[in-house]
Amino acid sequence: MYAYVIRRIVATIPVMAVVGIFVFLLLHITPGDPAAIIAGDYANPADIAKIRARLGLDQPIHVQFVKWVGQLAHGDLGVSIFSNLPVTKLIGQRLEPTLALSVLTTILSIFIAVPLGVFAAWRAGTLVDRATMVFAVLGFSVPIFVIGYILMYVFAIELKWFPAQGYKPIADGFWPFLRSIVLPSIALATLYTALIARISRASVLEVLTEDYIRTAHAKGLSSPIVLMRHALRNAAVPIVTIIGIGIALLIGGVVVTESVFNIPGLGRLTVDAILHRDYPVIQAIILVFSGVYVFINLLADLAYTLFDPRIRY
Repeated sequence: MYAYVIRRIVATIPVMAVVGIFVFLLLHITPGDPAAIIAGDYANPADIAKIRARLGLDQPIHVQFVKWVGQLAHGDLGVSIFSNLPVTKLIGQRLEPTLALSVLTTILSIFIAVPLGVFAAWRAGTLVDRATMVFAVLGFSVPIFVIGYILMYVFAIELKWFPAQGYKPIADGFWPFLRSIVLPSIALATLYTALIARISRASVLEVLTEDYIRTAHAKGLSSPIVLMRHALRNAAVPIVTIIGIGIALLIGGVVVTESVFNIPGLGRLTVDAILHRDYPVIQAIILVFSGVYVFINLLADLAYTLFDPRIRY
């Protein structure tokens, strides 16, 4: 088992290396010049050249890449081109809203989707099962911003239960913080819940046809025990896999959700950095998101060993 864990951890190193190279090259070959944006519409070529020299953008790409890797090795993510602040400071200022939104969304999704998918599989072919599948299809098909605006109109404008936009940090009080994050979390969790519920239903439904499930019923075990102890555990590997893969959807959804609900998190910072061609900020945020995604999938791979001992070897 330890060899498996070490192999999985070591495998993340080349993945992050490839991500770093891809991110650096992608931003430098796309159209647009941050020096021209900083200089303004009426700047002459000489002014743009001075700005490029100051930012180091006039150097060859391989020189810029080696310099960037050297900074990363020392924990330096660079300095924002526009705000002139360290990128680590900018990310630290925006981390709490994104972290709160992601954690609450994940908790809501898993605790709703897995029981819903299991129950739908148990009642396959009934009205409950059909309703679950309709929800899964709609939840996965409707764009997040549409769901967000519907929730905002109903619960913020009409019922006035929650604020329409904005974010209250947890330091201002837990209740104001929770009220500001509930609607964005529900909007983002709709997509995530639909995906997990659909896979959970399919996985459990396949397991329920196995011989050992019929044997468990023949021994007199109750349906809840059979579902939780035998069916769900043996169907857990695909469910854990889709939870890890869903993190990618969650990361993309954070950007849209924060823009809709005006939440000052990493998603909004990403949009602003892209509009301004702020290379250091874009590179750092993509690396952070990629690192989180790789880490979550590493945890998912390690979780496989809890449900299927054969994977340990």
